[in-house]
Amino acid sequence: MLSTGQDSAPRGGVALEIAVQDVAGARDAVAGGADRLELCAALAGTGGLTPSLGMVAAVADALRGSGVGVHVLVRPRAGGFVFAADEVDVQVRDVRAVLDAGADGVVVGATTADGALDAVALAAFVDAAGGADVTFHRAIDQVPGPVAVLDVLARAGVHRVLTSGGAPRAGEALDVLAALATRGRELGVEVMAGGGVRLDDVPALVGAGVHAVHLSAKRTLVADGGPGGGGSSGYDVTDPEVVAATRAALDAALAATPDAGAGA
Repeated sequence: MLSTGQDSAPRGGVALEIAVQDVAGARDAVAGGADRLELCAALAGTGGLTPSLGMVAAVADALRGSGVGVHVLVRPRAGGFVFAADEVDVQVRDVRAVLDAGADGVVVGATTADGALDAVALAAFVDAAGGADVTFHRAIDQVPGPVAVLDVLARAGVHRVLTSGGAPRAGEALDVLAALATRGRELGVEVMAGGGVRLDDVPALVGAGVHAVHLSAKRTLVADGGPGGGGSSGYDVTDPEVVAATRAALDAALAATPDAGAGA
């Protein structure tokens, strides 16, 4: 397994993770002050899918020596997190493949048809990761009782959870995020706030005690693909100004709350 190296230590105890989709976005996010990256594809239209192995390798190469790790989303399709057996098999193969291509960790998740955590699929993903860092993504926001679910995730070997606290936007669920962060510290599971995060949400998220803040920091470029190129909606890129502004807001919030995120 080739990797970019261990993630940078988060500044002041709360990490900034930026979701990126390409090499340029990865470089811009690092330059803007990201501590960690999530790499995915088709973020705007689907919520994120597994990127190509070529992209994983290229981003890993671009980050090598930076101290900033790349964690790859493994999700085969849009439309929810209930997966058939063959879809779980594909994700197991993808977990192994993206780690071999240079990822430092993977971002996974699955639920059952009745809305519970899919412990069988998760066990397969964690086993395939072979000790690499595992983040459970916002599938947790579809599961009732997320605080209790943290115990299950900890026992399964999950290192980190990405969550909005079950709300459309993380800034609207501060009480839930605070409870998750408290339990996460007890279990050794990091709680990362993500989902519609805005710049003015950062102080409140830090105040809630989360261990990391996650956002895409994107802007849309206009590009007409023509009849066979996906229409005229353009495509998203990482906005370095948004990354830098979020870094500054996080640093300011950490200076005002020096014990934020400690103990995970």
